[in-house]
Amino acid sequence: MEDTRQYSESERNWAMLCHLSAFAGYLFPFFGGIIAPLIFWLSRKEESEWVDKNGKASLNFQISIFLYCFLSLPLILLVVGVFLLIFFATLELVCIIIASIRAAEGREFRYPLSIPFIQ
Repeated sequence: MEDTRQYSESERNWAMLCHLSAFAGYLFPFFGGIIAPLIFWLSRKEESEWVDKNGKASLNFQISIFLYCFLSLPLILLVVGVFLLIFFATLELVCIIIASIRAAEGREFRYPLSIPFIQ
């Protein structure tokens, strides 16, 4: 476990916001879950390595989930798409919560199924 004293409370809070802001996708479908983390990440990435790392992780996961859901839409006709969308929505919800908690604690979280678009 990483020592939370390594990062300031402000850094940990901003990193947590990078993850939590992805819930904007539930209010503004499609790109809300990408735009909100992008804004938080861009506003603090130069000031903190911890915020930069968590912002990239959040964005990569949100872009990946968006692509997985988009690619699952045609499969709704075969019924399997419904189950895939439910799976991805549940995965997203659980992972955002876990990542937010870990970021606030100063601990790293690796999102499953995340494609590293932003390095």
